[in-house]
Amino acid sequence: MKKQGTRSSIIFSALVCSFVSLFFIVEAAWPHDSVKDMRGQTFTDPAKTVPMPEGWIKQPIRYDKENEGADIVIMMDQDIYHTLLPAVQKYAKEKNLKINMIEGTCGIAAGMLAKKTADMGGFCCPAGTEDRLPGLRFHTIGIVAQAFFVNPDNPVDNISGTQLRDIYLGKLKRWSEVKTQAGRKGPDRPIKTLARLHCPLRPGHWRQLLDDKTKFGPGVSEVGSIPDMISQVASTKDAIGWEVLTMSERNKKLGMVKPLKINGYKPNDSDALALLKYPFYRTYQVTTWEGKGVENRYAAKLVEYLIKEFEKLDPDKFGFVSQSWLRKAGWQFRGDELIGEPK
Repeated sequence: MKKQGTRSSIIFSALVCSFVSLFFIVEAAWPHDSVKDMRGQTFTDPAKTVPMPEGWIKQPIRYDKENEGADIVIMMDQDIYHTLLPAVQKYAKEKNLKINMIEGTCGIAAGMLAKKTADMGGFCCPAGTEDRLPGLRFHTIGIVAQAFFVNPDNPVDNISGTQLRDIYLGKLKRWSEVKTQAGRKGPDRPIKTLARLHCPLRPGHWRQLLDDKTKFGPGVSEVGSIPDMISQVASTKDAIGWEVLTMSERNKKLGMVKPLKINGYKPNDSDALALLKYPFYRTYQVTTWEGKGVENRYAAKLVEYLIKEFEKLDPDKFGFVSQSWLRKAGWQFRGDELIGEPK
């Protein structure tokens, strides 16, 4: 009986060891700790619109006094504004149109559309549920990489998506916990994390990293503007923050910043972005109206023009991916609107 018990114990121990080994193999292989586990919603359902009263639905577009006499009035977020401004100016000259294009924010664009004082809005994010007004149509111009920047003196040049998330969660607190692409440890100094938490109700943008403000660690400092983000990263030795490459270029007089590779890919690697090997991006959207009293035929033609002109931009300068490129890579569209990542 004793020998049988000993043999049973040995078999049991072997089974346990095998199970534990298998558990750790599966645990190591299973991507449970991926960035996607804590991502927020990426897009909203285009079929759902905000219910509005009949009086609002029948209301035509009425420009504010300062825009009277314009052929098209556009309010665009500052990010997409500077990217598309040259193409809009070119179109206005070619067609002999008076186009009033105003620089603002996604929130201001949404406000003017809700008041029906603009023909078009421009957003750096996918449409939020509250943006989907009756008769309003969204058109995707393309996407652009959202870069994460450090001070140029920081030797860290590459970081994984999981490490990046852990920095903003507050799990990684010192640069020495991160290695350079060459395998050297970063400097043994505390990480100064900066965040610009714009458009919190809209999907995409920084919510691809962490779903909402409450998930960011207590050491994260929020900045209110793009220039503040660039200047603080440029002037703070151990800072990390984010912005698109076009905005770092536009604000370079405030100081130089260094974009990090994510998972070994640069933010201006458009091939990697199209395939989501580089996983962070913003969505450039413009809107038009459909319906009696709100349609603007010039605006509809302008959208077609902008989509084509975006194709001509150097994709590897600032990390642009055009609509046609997204379609080829398997991204999901409804009409001209991007509504999902590749399956």
